[in-house]
Amino acid sequence: MKKPNNIFLLLIGILALTFSNCREVEDPIDPTPDPTIIEPGPPVIIPTEALTAIEASSQRTGDPSEGEHYLLNGDFVDSGIPLDIFLSTFTNPEYDLDRTGLNEGIDHRFNAFYSEYAVKVVSPNCFQCHSSELNGELIIGLGSTDADFTFDQSTANNITDILVTSAYGTNTPEYKSYEAFSKALKVTAPNIVTETVGSNPADKIAALLAAHRDPVSLEWSDEPMLNVPTEVIPTDVPPWWNLKKKNSMFYTSVGRGDFARISMASSVLTLKDTIKAREIDNKFADVIAYINSLEPPPYPNPIDMNLAKEGEDLFITHCSGCHGTYGENESYPNLMVDLDLVQTDSLLIYANFGFSEFTDWYNNSWFGQEPNAARLERYRAYIAPPLDGVWATAPYLHNGSVPDIRSLLDSESRPAIWKKIGIPRIYNYENLGWSYETESVKFNRHSYDTNLPGYSNSGHTFGDQLNESERNAVIEYLKTI
Repeated sequence: MKKPNNIFLLLIGILALTFSNCREVEDPIDPTPDPTIIEPGPPVIIPTEALTAIEASSQRTGDPSEGEHYLLNGDFVDSGIPLDIFLSTFTNPEYDLDRTGLNEGIDHRFNAFYSEYAVKVVSPNCFQCHSSELNGELIIGLGSTDADFTFDQSTANNITDILVTSAYGTNTPEYKSYEAFSKALKVTAPNIVTETVGSNPADKIAALLAAHRDPVSLEWSDEPMLNVPTEVIPTDVPPWWNLKKKNSMFYTSVGRGDFARISMASSVLTLKDTIKAREIDNKFADVIAYINSLEPPPYPNPIDMNLAKEGEDLFITHCSGCHGTYGENESYPNLMVDLDLVQTDSLLIYANFGFSEFTDWYNNSWFGQEPNAARLERYRAYIAPPLDGVWATAPYLHNGSVPDIRSLLDSESRPAIWKKIGIPRIYNYENLGWSYETESVKFNRHSYDTNLPGYSNSGHTFGDQLNESERNAVIEYLKTI
């Protein structure tokens, strides 16, 4: 096997920006907002009531330890960059979680494994988006707020193509082990550019990849078979530990049926066919068991328990009807909240998982077939999520438009344009969210502009009825759950 030439090592550094989700310095961009507004697609189902309960679906059981091992070592994304090239750049992982074997010394957001051609390759794993650092500690299952999708990653992918073909040639096991990964990036990278660091286009990625897969065989097609809308409507990444309470997945409550089947769809990035899909599907029951074993981190600072008790009473009166109760007598109602009631930004409902061609593709595909079928159901509503560990999960709302809980509970105080401050970013443990500064215009890709389509901070005004002392009490209580 040929080794990559040193002349390419500088170029591979550019690739690091694509996959590492590293912190970067500020850089100015054109502050002019894109005026394009997404037009609502075909009508979605309107709940018969403003609050509609979601029924539970049967779920498989699994082994949490096996699920953790598979997430950190498995080949569910089974094509990738040759290990030699990867190690030329990623030599000092931020966290490696003390893995051994091929993954020893490799950052926890990547998995090394043997491809079907017996080549050692590396691919990103689920922890790219589902792990995050808070107060210097890595928290598995906390949605990443540093993931950077604000630039077209096609250039980096083209450079990787050059690296692989120059180092190994095209008619080689190394290139064949990399080819599916490269094709998927070419399809997704130009079409998932977000406006702000931390905003996530995962839902759009799913629709784009489905457009290039036969729904029955799951085999790749170089030509798209679906007309995916061009708009990139972002989502925040919810914490994994809340999944155990939910009867549906995703903010729009669209994901129904078998959660393992829904979750393993991330493998569509590179999987070859339904034979590989079945192999991965059998493992993801363990993955869901692992996710369901996760618990939120406890609030790390002293709590005024007398004030928190006042806040609990207020929470039960004003919030528990949608978000449930916590402590000894926990309950969670699994409610969809009609858009007319919650009044938050509506565009995620109509984009991505709300795109009818994609939901039809999914429901009629291999993923929608028994046993363990999953399905996507479109509603004009958002789920009211569980709030376990909510203190740590800033920013808030389904698009991450509100930097802290204090401003979530007082809609008039929400900043129109804001950005997190400090490197590393500073968490505000009193307001429960990111320390931020406001801006008069969107200065760079770290600025969150709520005037942009899909990025609005409107709605969820239920906290406005509280006065300042009552908000303080509710915030103190939220530190306890």
